[in-house]
Amino acid sequence: MHTTHHAHWPSGLPHTLSTPQTSVYDNLAISAKRYPDKVAIIFYDSILTYAQLHAEVLAMAGYLQHSCGVKQGDRVLLNMQNSPQFVIAFYAIMRADAMVVPINPMLMTDELRHYIDDSGASVAITSQEVFARLAPLVHGTNGTTGNSGLQHAIVATYSDYLNAPTTLTVPDFIKAPRDVPTMPGVVRWHDAIAAAQTPTQHLAGPDDLAVMPYTSGTTGKPKGCIHTHRSVMFTAVASPTWSVAIVPDAVTFAVLPFFHVTGMQVSMNATIYGGGAIVILPRWDRDVAGQLITRFGVSSWTSIPTMMIDFLSNPRLSEYDISSLRRVSGGGAAMPAAIAQKLRDLTGQEYMEGYGLSETMAATHTNPPQRMKKQCLGIPVFNVDSMVIDPTTLKPLAQNEVGEIIMAGPQVFKGYWNDPEKTREAFVEIDGKQYFRSGDLGYMDEEGFFFFTDRLKRMINASGFKVWPAEVESMMYQHPAIQECCIIASRDPYRGETVKAVVVKKPGVEVTADQIMLWAHDTMAAYKVPKLVEFVDVLPKSATGKVMWRSLQEKELAKTS
Repeated sequence: MHTTHHAHWPSGLPHTLSTPQTSVYDNLAISAKRYPDKVAIIFYDSILTYAQLHAEVLAMAGYLQHSCGVKQGDRVLLNMQNSPQFVIAFYAIMRADAMVVPINPMLMTDELRHYIDDSGASVAITSQEVFARLAPLVHGTNGTTGNSGLQHAIVATYSDYLNAPTTLTVPDFIKAPRDVPTMPGVVRWHDAIAAAQTPTQHLAGPDDLAVMPYTSGTTGKPKGCIHTHRSVMFTAVASPTWSVAIVPDAVTFAVLPFFHVTGMQVSMNATIYGGGAIVILPRWDRDVAGQLITRFGVSSWTSIPTMMIDFLSNPRLSEYDISSLRRVSGGGAAMPAAIAQKLRDLTGQEYMEGYGLSETMAATHTNPPQRMKKQCLGIPVFNVDSMVIDPTTLKPLAQNEVGEIIMAGPQVFKGYWNDPEKTREAFVEIDGKQYFRSGDLGYMDEEGFFFFTDRLKRMINASGFKVWPAEVESMMYQHPAIQECCIIASRDPYRGETVKAVVVKKPGVEVTADQIMLWAHDTMAAYKVPKLVEFVDVLPKSATGKVMWRSLQEKELAKTS
């Protein structure tokens, strides 16, 4: 195990961390017992205390067990946007000893069918603005069998939890009144809670099934990542401990989607573990974000670079008081150095970058608070052993050599659901220890910090020179006219492949492709310089805000084939 990074370890913290030997649900039960009248959730200006939150979790868990037949180990789909109902449903499913299957609320019917069929879920908890996509799959709906094993759907209305007036801008889909169609197998959330059924004794322990997020499916059908309460508990506890950011009076801004492991763990589960308050924003709005941070004194905010770029470019930013922020963190992509510097100039805050995957239930690496390197994944956190290997020979590499990042730790998943072959391929044994193969390329510097270069299969080969798109993108952000940028490969009859930049210009700024390329020649090595520049209004993004470079790449290759 490499220990070079221990020299930069957060002051006063041990290198290993012991976590509770209980279910993740128990964290809520304990916080509700400790702080019953304390604010747990803020939804625009509406409040839910820990006692109220826990009571609704128990009611929903009872309904799942007694009216839907949910048993220990069953999988239950959770398909909605950030809301009080998401938090209640998440903990209710675990209280019912079942496994949460959180899915992207943007999925369409055919995509949803895969998650239902693959997980074997017979129950789904969803929201009314997306229910129409799920409805054809519910048994008995429209006089059909639903063509899936889904027997029950509990449908929530977000406005049920808007119980206080607000001056904040609330999207129409949040304000919409209750409008759940009457169908066989379908029940309104309101009615399920009102049934007030008492759940049976809680049986789940640390090694029972807890959460199964699905991977992005970039190399085929999405795969379910099996996580137990033990692996979920670890990052829920490790995240706040690392920077001492989540304490009973902390206020966390939750805008990253809860169905994704970063939002789920850092914004939701870590805050409930510590007894803090969660300020929920279902859909990104930079003005409402500024108002919420100001109004409720937000102390912790985990975001992504695209979100932070938009927030800091807001001409109304000076109207908001964001001085309460004590931790601004994120991951998913490297924060451009120019954006990180702007955040520091405006707020005094360093952007704490970290690294994790669905398979590791959020972070395995994070920058230490007192030693944050820009565009850096950080160092392995508590109990994690990580190294870089040659992806072909599987041999460990020396410092500063680019290879595949692998890791071993208590937050690593058990494997892919119903896919033993992919599970075997995902691990490698070195010196008797099993490591997860991330599929990400990077290197470890002489101080033990890890850096991401690119996905294993995302590389441009220009006349034999290997170009890592993420590295070029980071440099392109330094150009004063560039708001967003994605680097892809374009076919070239001479070089084989050449570098292409797809660029979103900043509003009101004029720049030509030639000007950008001339600037790049002075900024980076010649073989990295984009030979083609295409201007677009927006870059395609996933629900979690990541730029969908693969769709741009496939479009470019199809055009030049």
